[in-house]
Amino acid sequence: MVMNCAALPETLIEAELFGHEAGAFTGATKARTGRFEEADGGTLFLDELGTLSMGAQERLLRAVEYGEITRIGSSRPVRVDVRIVAATNEHLPDKVDRHEFRADLLDRLSFEVVTLPPLRSRKGDIPILADHFGRRMAAELGRDRWYGFGPNAVEALTGYRWPGNVRELRNVVERAVYRWEEGGPIDRIEIDPFASPYRPQAQSPAAARAAQPEAPEPAAGDDHDEVAACEVGPSDFKSRVARFERELLARSLAEHRFNQRHTAEALGLSYDQLRHALRRHDLIGTVA
Repeated sequence: MVMNCAALPETLIEAELFGHEAGAFTGATKARTGRFEEADGGTLFLDELGTLSMGAQERLLRAVEYGEITRIGSSRPVRVDVRIVAATNEHLPDKVDRHEFRADLLDRLSFEVVTLPPLRSRKGDIPILADHFGRRMAAELGRDRWYGFGPNAVEALTGYRWPGNVRELRNVVERAVYRWEEGGPIDRIEIDPFASPYRPQAQSPAAARAAQPEAPEPAAGDDHDEVAACEVGPSDFKSRVARFERELLARSLAEHRFNQRHTAEALGLSYDQLRHALRRHDLIGTVA
């Protein structure tokens, strides 16, 4: 049984986990079992555990501690025998320090902790995962055979940093399988789907200055300070602003131990705005 804790609004998480009785809240026209009862005797996987509200954490702690849950709107506890496996991309001890996650719940859940490194640190997994995604995509497309990847494709896959981790790898592989029509191994990988000779290319400040016509020599009596100020063109301004923005992002990430949500809050950005800025400045690969 799987539940993504971040996919539901906070008001529905407890009802989804523990169930509810008819009339427990507006819209609850009939009783419903929760994920715990459905997973009784098995395993419940809680993804994005760090997004649980404090109320849901308290009820989850009781379920873990005593092996029983109570549906919303009911006073009768229900015994359950469930093994819990949870995942999060947040550092839960930091959330405990900020009083955003219960320390006693973290202690109960951290019987065994597995830290999964980013894909760029597990290059040996890349060909295995790529082959798995490729076989599955070929089967979905009704291909008769799966020929695998040629040496050039394998080199391209293992040489990339994969800032989007496994999801990005899967997208790249599925796109390659879909486009490959030759009867043999895939030997060409397109990492960036937006790559095009017609795509505007960023010009370095040095190249921009070289492309600009030379300024005429100032005539006698001209204001030399004004001429000197005009030598900083639009491209220089943009490059300096971009460099300052990149340095600010890198410094803020380091100050917040590369926690993107904390960095976004400190900079007054949304999480998506920060991710976009990190990708624009090629900093996403520095964040595990």
